Amino acid sequence: MTEPTSPDEPVLVNIRALVMDPVSKMPVVILQPPERATFLPIWIGVCEANAIALKLEGVTTPRPMTHDLIRGLLEATRYTIRDVLIHALDDSVFLATIHLVDPQGAVIDVDSRPSDALAVALRTGSPVLVAPQVLQQAEVRESSEEDAMRTVLERLRPEDLGDYEM
Repeated sequence: MTEPTSPDEPVLVNIRALVMDPVSKMPVVILQPPERATFLPIWIGVCEANAIALKLEGVTTPRPMTHDLIRGLLEATRYTIRDVLIHALDDSVFLATIHLVDPQGAVIDVDSRPSDALAVALRTGSPVLVAPQVLQQAEVRESSEEDAMRTVLERLRPEDLGDYEM
């Protein structure tokens, strides 16, 4: 599912990079639809960035981290994750839902911060989707990640930093 078949269908994205915003000193996860020169930057918390970075870098920890615990609970209860959906951007805050599937096949929606949803998706190999309206609101079209980050930082207003929600 690289391109949606309808304008309302969520778009599959990959975690393309995890970088540090030099202005706010906050981590930014960069999502990218496959085969598209668009990027979706999402500022995240330091703890969630660490959880994402550990998994991206293949680092194993001696004890389970919180997102590993969540994966373990899902496995123990035979629940699976159908997908993670970043479905809205409300007052500079991204909103996400984790779609769980119970052992009988029923889908259960669980509200989540995008950063936690991404960390869990990485650990479970679950697809990450973004609603088209979110991409329209927040995507950056550039030829490289560096150019995309430069564009994002140039657009950043001081009042945007005040809206950051941990």
